[in-house]
Amino acid sequence: MTKHSISFIAAALLSTSAFAAEVPAVFDAKNCKAEYPKASLLNEEQGAVSMAFLVSPAGEVLDSKVEKSSGFKNLDKAAVKAISACKFKPGTKDGAVAQTWTKVDYVWKL
Repeated sequence: MTKHSISFIAAALLSTSAFAAEVPAVFDAKNCKAEYPKASLLNEEQGAVSMAFLVSPAGEVLDSKVEKSSGFKNLDKAAVKAISACKFKPGTKDGAVAQTWTKVDYVWKL
């Protein structure tokens, strides 16, 4: 085997793993709602917050981050807190239950 063919095999193996079938975790948005913060209600704050959650194979949130703010810290914090407490259906990698990141958008509207 030449040096060139060994490099090609390694590159082929790396590219195959990069395209592994991953399905992100999901949750039931109807049964998992955030409570509007009182201060935000009084100030008539509205907006959409985009978040990412790292979900364990057991369906629990391990980590979270705000990817795009609603423009109001109270709304962002309330959305992260509420969604973090939700039970998720775990995601999968190559058909097996696995830890995955999933994105959630939450809209605050009066």
